[in-house]
Amino acid sequence: MCTLEKRDNLFILTLTGNDEHRLNPNLISSILSALSQAKVQSTHGSVLITLAQGKFFSNGFDLDWAQSAGSKQGAQERLLHMVESLKPVVAALLNLPMPTIVAVTGHVAAAGFGLAFSHDYVIMRRDRGIIYMPEMDIGLTIPNYFLALFREKIGAASARRDLLLRGLKMKGDEAEKRGIVEAAYDSEGEVREASVRMAEDLAKRKWEGEAYAEIRKGLFPELCGMLGLATKAFASPRL
Repeated sequence: MCTLEKRDNLFILTLTGNDEHRLNPNLISSILSALSQAKVQSTHGSVLITLAQGKFFSNGFDLDWAQSAGSKQGAQERLLHMVESLKPVVAALLNLPMPTIVAVTGHVAAAGFGLAFSHDYVIMRRDRGIIYMPEMDIGLTIPNYFLALFREKIGAASARRDLLLRGLKMKGDEAEKRGIVEAAYDSEGEVREASVRMAEDLAKRKWEGEAYAEIRKGLFPELCGMLGLATKAFASPRL
């Protein structure tokens, strides 16, 4: 599950426990609820930091839960249910009226990377943890909204190819060099400290959250179209 803590202008969303944080209906629902709470409580200068306990940020969809359906058709239906259930979480992050930062201090794979990459800034650990998209190795396709996310957020075609078609297990230092993550640090503590520093710097700007969300959505038209997110003009009363 997850918790949401408010520290002044910062919201801290934590995936709790020492498991792999597999994205099943319960965890997905818990994350969506936390994002809804953050949106309701947001003010000028709010910032979200997402992090996870344990050695995994998230190892993707809960395939064990899908397979426990007892049949191939049942497993496919459960997997599709998780794919569809995660779309509102991605939409909520894109529509959240504040900057978003994710502190990846462990392994992140498959849909877990899609979740992390839905944030504005990804800060990663250099000495432990990898990005891994295993779909080629396990014979699964990638949801179309994640493909749109990667197309619009990963600028280099070679980086997309290596992650999605080669199944390259990419460490933090390489991800930083290739522009996939904002920065990489040597320890879990440094990742968290850097995330808080960035959040505090952003919070000082006291931005209008609704304007921030509309500009963000405008940067990713293909993804927002798939998620059913419309953009609108917004003018701050401070003008």
